[in-house]
Amino acid sequence: MTDTPNEFKLNNQPLDGISAVKFGPNSSQFLLVTSWDSTVRLYDVTTNNLRIKYSHSAPVLDCCFHDAVHVYSGGLDNMLKMFDFNSNAETIVGNHDAPIRCVEYSQDTNLVVTGGWDQTLKLWDPRSPCNVGSVAQPDKVYTMSVCGDKIVVGTAGRKVLLWDLRNMGIVQQRRESSLKYQTRAIRCFPNRQGYVLSSIEGRVAVEYLDPSPEVQKKKYAFKCHRIKENGTEYIYPVNAISFHNLYNTFATGGSDGFVNIWDGFNKKRLCQFHRYPTSIAALCFSHDGTILAIASSYLYEQGEIHNQPNDAVYIRHVTDQETKPK
Repeated sequence: MTDTPNEFKLNNQPLDGISAVKFGPNSSQFLLVTSWDSTVRLYDVTTNNLRIKYSHSAPVLDCCFHDAVHVYSGGLDNMLKMFDFNSNAETIVGNHDAPIRCVEYSQDTNLVVTGGWDQTLKLWDPRSPCNVGSVAQPDKVYTMSVCGDKIVVGTAGRKVLLWDLRNMGIVQQRRESSLKYQTRAIRCFPNRQGYVLSSIEGRVAVEYLDPSPEVQKKKYAFKCHRIKENGTEYIYPVNAISFHNLYNTFATGGSDGFVNIWDGFNKKRLCQFHRYPTSIAALCFSHDGTILAIASSYLYEQGEIHNQPNDAVYIRHVTDQETKPK
């Protein structure tokens, strides 16, 4: 795949599967990338330059920015690390009893939140930094998304929980996924009204937080990331979701190697990009919605394969035509 005027591949790519891509809080310049090669990398996407790299002792599954210079990361070493880009210093903040699957930052409450395969959610105060709470979940945490001062958590067993980060004593809502198969990703609408959930079986659900019957009537699910070939329909996991902050539209990435952009309110697909070399493992729009980072990384859906494509992050400059509701 050659670079196009609106898209290029990052240099100095991770050496193993890419697990997360996250843009800086107010920046379309700095991108954090975590990988199964046990590294966390900070790229300057304007100059296509690897700025900083630090390591864990095992694969890293997720990361987040706390502010422009501090980031948090966790993975299969069960450790939550904080890294300061100014001083190039890392701090082990704490740990889970099993791998850390998700790392998110809530600006409204100034908390870093981690979700683990030890069936817990942990809260961390970045000012010290230290652990300020641990809350049992019904199963392994697979995905989660901050929604203002709340957080939506998707666990194994298709469970979805809504927590209020200011009062973790009681779960606000317990739901079951409206999709029949295992949850892969959850992302909240920037307008905080609901969330989008994807499954391993080529489907996406648009859900609303307000439990009133009128609002719940608006929820729906649709099929996507399916390809018909010679009379057979192949169905692919939908691995990644990212929202456009300004337009409330969202991108999905699937194991079919495609990225689609959707207008969830008007139930329309706005566009589909060209096919990438392999599965889309992670996606992230920049804060201003001008750039979409796309991680193309084989997820071993078919086990070991010959000529496995290299892992790569593509930086795509997106247009209003691609992302704005029609």
